[in-house]
Amino acid sequence: MMNRYELTYIIDTALEETARKELIEKVSALIAANGGEVEKVDEEPWGKGAKRLAYPINYKTEGYYVLTTFAAASELPRELERNLNNDEGILRFLVVRQNG
Repeated sequence: MMNRYELTYIIDTALEETARKELIEKVSALIAANGGEVEKVDEEPWGKGAKRLAYPINYKTEGYYVLTTFAAASELPRELERNLNNDEGILRFLVVRQNG
């Protein structure tokens, strides 16, 4: 059974635009490779450019927010979190299951 999820992650501003786009594609490809189905990728859900963070993360004060909605089996979020933890370009992330 497929559940619907939202993944929000913050990309380090030190990454150049091409590297940032590649990282976004890599996350979507990871979801697809594990049997998930990406529904939507919103690269700038809260307006253009980097946003100021509420508090510094690894001494960084700004980041690029990305919101991805996807459908997947219940095992995928754990695998996704494991991979996102190992990526230095991602400052923080949150996977949330949607109801309905």
